[in-house]
Amino acid sequence: MAPLVDDDDDLGFLAEIERKTSLRQNEDLPLPPDVDRRELLTDASGYGWSLINAAFCYTRPAGNRFNDEKRGAWYAAWGEHAADTAIAEVSFHLARELGNVGVFENTTDYRELVASFIGPFADLRDTTGEAWLDPDPAVGHLAGQLLAKELRAAGANGVVYPSLRYAGGFCLAAFRTNLIQNVRQGSTWRLTWDGDLTPAIAKV
Repeated sequence: MAPLVDDDDDLGFLAEIERKTSLRQNEDLPLPPDVDRRELLTDASGYGWSLINAAFCYTRPAGNRFNDEKRGAWYAAWGEHAADTAIAEVSFHLARELGNVGVFENTTDYRELVASFIGPFADLRDTTGEAWLDPDPAVGHLAGQLLAKELRAAGANGVVYPSLRYAGGFCLAAFRTNLIQNVRQGSTWRLTWDGDLTPAIAKV
């Protein structure tokens, strides 16, 4: 939150507002049905703990590819082309939101979060033609959520799967908070839409 304020006093005030209104920090606020407060991390886990919690506490009404509205997951690009894959995934989803409002005028800076993971994860990298790989969220997300429920029930940590937005790239979804380790900041990327569906991308 530091970029939002001018000094430490303002930062402390903003942090207190977040603590009182954040699902991931305030014990009086309800969590999604399938999130147990005991699994949420604290500042003892180091930098990024509240960001990890947020991934599980804040869900979309229809969920995402490997989580429904009852429980979030931590999504990340993975492997040799992780940075390019992450940019492709983020720009696709933000472009879709811009399309929903019909305005492709936007500039957003994204900071990479680099992390380590405790595995193993279910390896789906060589699968093709599966319903959960359908690029249409109405099809792919429903199938992926059903698969994720089965895998979680069997004790799986998460999945590694082909990116639908970057050819040759891979993504992962971690199913539990304690699997995400050593979060640190990476590069900052600026995505700029100037009337077109495809943004200009630059490292800041």
